Amino acid sequence: MSGIAIQADKLSKRYRVGHLVRYRTLRDTMTGALRAPVRLFKRKPHSDDDFLWALRDVSFEVHPGEVVGVLGRNGAGKTTLLKVLSRITRPTGGRAVIHGMVGSLLEVGTGFHPELTGRENISLSAAILGMKKQDLASRFGEIVEFSGVERFLDTPLKHYSTGMQTRLAFSVAAHLDPEILLVDEVLAVGDAEFQKKCLGKMQEVSRGGRTVLLVSHHLNQIRRLCDWTLWLESGRIREMGPTPAVVSAYEAAVNSGQGTGRDRPHAKAQFVHWELANNGDEPYVIPSPGPVTVRFTLRIHQPVSHAHHGITLFSGDGQVMWGAARDNLKLETGDYILTYQLPYLPLRPGPYYWRVTLYDENGLVDTWDSSPELVIATVPLSHPRDEWAGILNMPHEFDLRRETASLTESVDTEKPV
Repeated sequence: MSGIAIQADKLSKRYRVGHLVRYRTLRDTMTGALRAPVRLFKRKPHSDDDFLWALRDVSFEVHPGEVVGVLGRNGAGKTTLLKVLSRITRPTGGRAVIHGMVGSLLEVGTGFHPELTGRENISLSAAILGMKKQDLASRFGEIVEFSGVERFLDTPLKHYSTGMQTRLAFSVAAHLDPEILLVDEVLAVGDAEFQKKCLGKMQEVSRGGRTVLLVSHHLNQIRRLCDWTLWLESGRIREMGPTPAVVSAYEAAVNSGQGTGRDRPHAKAQFVHWELANNGDEPYVIPSPGPVTVRFTLRIHQPVSHAHHGITLFSGDGQVMWGAARDNLKLETGDYILTYQLPYLPLRPGPYYWRVTLYDENGLVDTWDSSPELVIATVPLSHPRDEWAGILNMPHEFDLRRETASLTESVDTEKPV
């Protein structure tokens, strides 16, 4: 056991599916109370349909110093796995044995307080995560420098942008020197330059003999960092092994629509894949505002006439960013590539997702929230405070000149970033 950092043995996590609760009047409540003893004898046992297995019999071992990638579509159980390993969530079955101090970065700003300043939150977060005062004092400067929020160190956290919170949270967690570091898909919120720093830090952590579990939709990140990879599907391990083989198998499944919730051979039509055209090893990541070409693969099993197609881009929290539609499409059987060319997509860095739909004269044929997510990793150009930043990340020019009676004197000019 001394040579094992993490041992998961048949880990399972089950959630009960919630039911809609209708409005109850006082009469309903009183009547229900009188009938309660009778209902006790009539209550039906819960069936499997009443529960959702987020994890089911997941077993693996991670050795000290290994960097392990975790892949899977949205809802596959990746975050649940890390929460169980972090002791945030109690498993329904099985067990996980952890050898060493754990540093986890599962959600942006977890443990931070919005009313406290960045400086105060560093101290609070470090204390919660177990860093000693003398260690924090010696590393405080490194944490601040790495995060890049020096100018706003004494500003309340509620005025930080999401990206600033991400940088600060990752910097604290990474400088804890934990023996095991669990990192969820939070790096998607940072800009491209900060992601490079984070990757370098994780490589440094792994070279120091520490263990990293990394959940990411950035397949290129998984390839570069991870010794081996775990692929989760519907809460179970679909494949586990050397990173090149697992990532290739996952990409093949995504491209064919298998293992992504889209394998419905009896459907009239279905969207099975999406990608950014000519984007190399990162087919779901936008490193610059534009131009952007997005392609969706639509598989037609039965002819569809008078079809209506819609597309919407949502932010990670469900806010509509953009939408378009096309009418009167005639689609025969076969695969179609639907291409959208956008001159710019100047959105703030972070995760987004596409929703594509297809209707015919009888109603909805298929709808799909794209997986993996779209990740915008551009350099932030908007206001550092969230309430003023808006949703756009627009390049801009700024010019400041002092006017005099005889001439116009240039004071400061800022070119587009």
